[in-house]
Amino acid sequence: MKPILSVFLAGAMAMPQLHAQSSQTQTPIKHVIVIYQENVSFDHYFATYPNAANSNPSEPSFTPAPNTPSVNGLSGPLLTNNPNAAQPVRLTRAQPVTCDQDHNYPDEQKAVNSGLMNKFVETVGVGSASCDVAGYGKNIVMNYYDGNTVTAFWNYAQNFSMSDNSFSTTFGPSAPGVINLISGNTAGAVLTAGSASGNVSSAGTVIGDPRPDPSVDDCTLAPPRAYIKMTGKNVGDLMNAKGVTWGWFQGGFKPSSRLSDGTAVCATAHNNVSGASAGTDYIPHHAGFMYYASTTNPHHFPPASPMTVGTTDQANHNYDMTDFFAALNAGNLPSVSYLKAGAYQDGHAAYSDPLDEQTFVVNTINTIMQSPFWSSTAIIIAYDDSDGWYDHVVPPIVQPSSVSDDNLAGAGQCGGTSTSTTQGRCGYGPRQPLMVISPFAKVNFVDHSITDQASILRFIEDNWSLGRIGNGSADAYAGTLNNMFTFNGALAKSLILDPSKGTVVSGGSASSGPSVTAAVASPKNTSTVTRQFQLNGSGSTSFDGKPLSYRWDIVQGGLQAGISGALTATPTVQFGVGRGDYNFQLTVTDSAGGTSTDSITVTFAGN
Repeated sequence: MKPILSVFLAGAMAMPQLHAQSSQTQTPIKHVIVIYQENVSFDHYFATYPNAANSNPSEPSFTPAPNTPSVNGLSGPLLTNNPNAAQPVRLTRAQPVTCDQDHNYPDEQKAVNSGLMNKFVETVGVGSASCDVAGYGKNIVMNYYDGNTVTAFWNYAQNFSMSDNSFSTTFGPSAPGVINLISGNTAGAVLTAGSASGNVSSAGTVIGDPRPDPSVDDCTLAPPRAYIKMTGKNVGDLMNAKGVTWGWFQGGFKPSSRLSDGTAVCATAHNNVSGASAGTDYIPHHAGFMYYASTTNPHHFPPASPMTVGTTDQANHNYDMTDFFAALNAGNLPSVSYLKAGAYQDGHAAYSDPLDEQTFVVNTINTIMQSPFWSSTAIIIAYDDSDGWYDHVVPPIVQPSSVSDDNLAGAGQCGGTSTSTTQGRCGYGPRQPLMVISPFAKVNFVDHSITDQASILRFIEDNWSLGRIGNGSADAYAGTLNNMFTFNGALAKSLILDPSKGTVVSGGSASSGPSVTAAVASPKNTSTVTRQFQLNGSGSTSFDGKPLSYRWDIVQGGLQAGISGALTATPTVQFGVGRGDYNFQLTVTDSAGGTSTDSITVTFAGN
């Protein structure tokens, strides 16, 4: 009896019933998803963009698309005759886990040194035997990755829009960053009685260490530590007032257990790519809305169901990351979603790294792009602070301050005199990456407009006509993200990346890529003993006059089939003994880095 070969192209996923959203928007964007990562300066990830070293064949390669715009990065004397005590050095993909650098409010100002940008090694560089990479010591604060390591982020930049002129709203670490993201105002902090001091300035603003945890949160870390609550409004209050659905989703938020009195325990933990423990997944001072009485979920209650995610129920808009995907799969995506990875995947030096971060970001974006919501969504990738990593751009001081913690131009000085509402809020702080990934994003575009963390707040306020926070919020003067979008041109294509390598699997707009069709040639031998047939990659044979490279992968049924000549257009496949479906994916790459894919499924029904 001959085997039966049934051939068809992979079909699309069935679309779930969508949860209705009633809020009106000023743009075609009905969903904003902010992926809020940790502790990266712009130069740390994009110093030499779009030129990667491509010096090690074991690392993913990166070749920019034609006409890729340059960025304000590191070149010439900044690489070879830098005014700092050490020169910038490229870190390899084999060096992802590094020391956590100093990113305190006064020390970051000292590194700027009145605009000379030359005191990073002395003031914020950190190196120790437990976390040093290749003996750099404090000099590592000057170092950077390129497209051979942070490959996914460079590919997103190729196909969508990014900024090379976006800054922290103020100097300082994570807590000020996340508070600025959601309210634009670090003033109004109230210390819980008995808390350790040092994180709140004399003006009552959040500035830094020891990291302040939310006062009312079952999963705050044990003392000695600072505990605070924030007064005033945040964007959650504005969205609630207008009936806009929203949520903050954070890895590890779901309790691992509860005490007998119902107190939540958040002990879920993972190791990072090096195998080292990253500590507990949930980090309280990264959960911005938990600082405010109106938007807290102190006992970490879950939503009533996936369909109530985004509404005001017992979870009060604070969720675990798993709740985001459960709601998405159920056809419910809130209008505004903030996504915070668990500690090991948030990109924070010491306990996380670029490779773990890339896995989280790519898996998340792939899932969103393959959902029915992609066509009306804008994904924003942003960071809470720079970690102290070197960046050569002098931050513009739009909010001066003169409290004792300031040190930009000597003790107690950061940009001159200020009003009482801006004391302890000196900024802008260091430059950080900012990316917009959306069908409405400009393609392969670099925005030079000045923006900050509060620009994301302003975009959400404007899109849903929420009004402003008031009371001195930075949303009143934040630059807009509008230049990163286009609502009248061709739509940017979805882009599916490999979560491990960051390389292109399919889609994208930066390079048209070759045309390709995966097919099955007539079986070379129909014997039930050999079970052999030939695949056929047809379509373009060259692109821009240069040959193509082929790669076939088995993505289903791999244990029961093998490919001979997988790097050719027409390989031979040998079935094993198992019946069932076997899916083969063809990837074709041109010399400019353009990639196209197609797939074919073969059903073997032989004996």
